[in-house]
Amino acid sequence: MSVQIHEFNVEMTCEGCSGAAKRVLGKLGDKVSNVDIDLGNKKVIVTSALTPEELTETLKKTGKEVTYVGSKST
Repeated sequence: MSVQIHEFNVEMTCEGCSGAAKRVLGKLGDKVSNVDIDLGNKKVIVTSALTPEELTETLKKTGKEVTYVGSKST
C-alpha cells in the first residue's frame, strides 16, 4: 500500500490531548512517517501507509471523538 496523507478531526481541547494523539500514533513506529497536529482547528494530519480505519482505531485510544476527513497521495 502506498504512503498517503490522512486528515482527521479529533476533539482535542488542550496540549495534553494533542500529546496523547502523538503518543498513540508514535507507538506505531515506522508505520507512521509524520504527524502534524493543529490544535486550534482540532485536526491531526498523519502520513502513513496504514489504512484510515487502522489510524482511526489508533486515534480513538485517546478517548476522544475521531472523524476521518479524507486522504491524498504523497
